[in-house]
Amino acid sequence: MATFRICVVGVGHVGRQIAVVAALAGFDVWCTDVSDETLRAARAYSDDYLRSRVTKGRMEDSAAESARSRLHYGAGLDESVSPAEFVIEAITERVEAKKQLFHDLDGIASESCVLATNSSFIPSSQLAEGALHPERVCNMHFFSPVPVMKLVEVVRGPHTAEWAAAKAIDLALALGKSPLLLTRETTGFIVNRVMMAIEREAFKLVEEGIASPLEVDMAVESGLNHPMGPFRLADLVGVDLVRDVLTGAIDESQPAGTEASVSAVPEFLEEMFRAGHLGRRTGVGFYQYEVPKGTSAVRGR
Repeated sequence: MATFRICVVGVGHVGRQIAVVAALAGFDVWCTDVSDETLRAARAYSDDYLRSRVTKGRMEDSAAESARSRLHYGAGLDESVSPAEFVIEAITERVEAKKQLFHDLDGIASESCVLATNSSFIPSSQLAEGALHPERVCNMHFFSPVPVMKLVEVVRGPHTAEWAAAKAIDLALALGKSPLLLTRETTGFIVNRVMMAIEREAFKLVEEGIASPLEVDMAVESGLNHPMGPFRLADLVGVDLVRDVLTGAIDESQPAGTEASVSAVPEFLEEMFRAGHLGRRTGVGFYQYEVPKGTSAVRGR
């Protein structure tokens, strides 16, 4: 597959990883974000990641410098998107914020440019409403840590053209990933529908005083042979994202803040959210962590 210009909109925890992986695969990558702090953190992440690959002997210094030269940070949305052939959105998991962004992208990107959302739960049909070219909108869900995880869920909604889904599949393969194509939309797709069912039961076990987070993780990791228990996974993806899903904040049929949605969140999880204990990126979640250099606690574009 010939390389082309990719734009990543939103270079928080996952977006910055997607950008680096794409640059390593030979693509010219333009990164844009509404937060200057997040852009600085993304640049620091890419520098540290590439440097560590060289230090560990996994890459020649010249290859790292070449990848670094293909990463561009800080340009505005128009400048970053208009020449791109593929846009990957990785902003905060809020339907309204994403819908507004896709409305903006629809007016900037060329007609042949694919507009993909990295959302882990929201079907792209919700974001393509009112778009002049909904046929080029699809889901392309990467898993964190992106440099390590192979699976990419590509979801072709009823509005998505075959050529757009095919281009997403081809891009995933060019990035060294294993794409899985879903031709029917469902909130959470495959992996997260299964994982949220596990997490809900894990939270009940802790809430009812039957087991601690550590004990649940030990049971799932040792008994089910999962590489990571539900509480370690919640720390990895972010306690705030898990809360968003449980409250229905990314499902417009159940607005966040309603009595029904709030009651779906265990009190211990709500307390962690209020305290800013969001997992690995903040240093505190269900476990303690050392926050990596260049990491921001802010999610979003």
